[in-house]
Amino acid sequence: MRAALWLLALFGVAAATALFAGNNQGTVTVFWPPWRVDLSLNLVLLLLLGAFILLHVALRALSALFSLPRQARQWRLQQKERALHAAVLDTIAQLLAGRFSRARKAAQAALAQERTLAALDARLPQAQQVRVLSHLLAAESAQALLDRGARDAHLQHALNESAERGALVSPETREGVQLRAARWALEDRDAAAALARLEELPQGAQRRTLALRLRLKAARQDRRTLEALETARLLAKHRAFSDAVAQSIVRGLATELLSGAHDPAQLLRAWTELERVERELPEVAIHAAQRMVLLRGDLALARAWLLPIWDRMVEHPQGLGDTSRVKLVRALEAGLDSVDADWLARIEAAQRNNPRDPNLQYLAGMTCMKRQLWGKAQQLLTQAGLGLQDAELYRRAWQALAQLAEGRDDAEQASAAWKRAAQLGNS
Repeated sequence: MRAALWLLALFGVAAATALFAGNNQGTVTVFWPPWRVDLSLNLVLLLLLGAFILLHVALRALSALFSLPRQARQWRLQQKERALHAAVLDTIAQLLAGRFSRARKAAQAALAQERTLAALDARLPQAQQVRVLSHLLAAESAQALLDRGARDAHLQHALNESAERGALVSPETREGVQLRAARWALEDRDAAAALARLEELPQGAQRRTLALRLRLKAARQDRRTLEALETARLLAKHRAFSDAVAQSIVRGLATELLSGAHDPAQLLRAWTELERVERELPEVAIHAAQRMVLLRGDLALARAWLLPIWDRMVEHPQGLGDTSRVKLVRALEAGLDSVDADWLARIEAAQRNNPRDPNLQYLAGMTCMKRQLWGKAQQLLTQAGLGLQDAELYRRAWQALAQLAEGRDDAEQASAAWKRAAQLGNS
């Protein structure tokens, strides 16, 4: 369609020109003494048009001739700029391929090309960012080659370049340099330096998932359990881990925080640092109660920590794993000497509601033994000894039965019970 319109326009111009030129009887007379030259107006117009075209072509030719040096310089700068970009890309490719020596050489070549361009007064818009990234890639290669001196030198250059006033480097570039520096400090097992690097980041960057992951590793490496726990909570809120992994990490850190307490007061402070959801984790609550028993603290408080776990086990017997059930029984057994009437009622009610549970039989039997209810204790412990799967509880049950038999002067029963306990211990 466009070609057809152009063709119609061309025909229109040709027709108009033919009409004008065909009927044009005008002449132009040029007096050049002693001559007189008569020219038709059409010829004069054609000569003027030709002269204009000739002058225009001559001027364009002169302009192209005088611009050749400038074009040659631009071409050379363009080739150097392409070589610079190619060196940066080659650095990244070599680094990803594990060719760290070649990657460092390519990064140094990129820096050399950038210096050459700067010496030629070629203002690249991304010159500073290219320098920062080249230094960063060179530092990454040096870190892989365990050349910490070269790594620190390139890192300092990258930080200095990105910190200059009026720099065109984006904030993300400097933050990336700081994050890489924190990761290198972690690889050097220098957790304090890694945390210091992370503290230099802006507040928004400190809450990014990558920064939080580095902070978690650094805090755990530096034994800052509470800080690591707080960081793990943030990562869990950011969905950085699956629910199972997040719960496992938080559980481990909460247990580690409780293990760091060396007296009942420290243990209580550590317990108050935990969130409600963390306190209701069976492993955490049981470990806290065991630490309280070990530190000879308030056993009533330890049992209060265990109460939600106990209620969960009673209401949903299958909701608590066998390992957690055994640990819960052990933790409660350690404080049976000071157990109150409410807990005695809970233990008896739970055993009656689930009479075939060997763990509850064992706990109720040990409770009866502490209360000098010898007959009931023997009955419950005998039933538990036949069904317990945990080796430690099995051994304790038969040891208690042996002690009960010795109290009745029943040497034969005592010997048999001691034998069963010893056989398990030897196996």
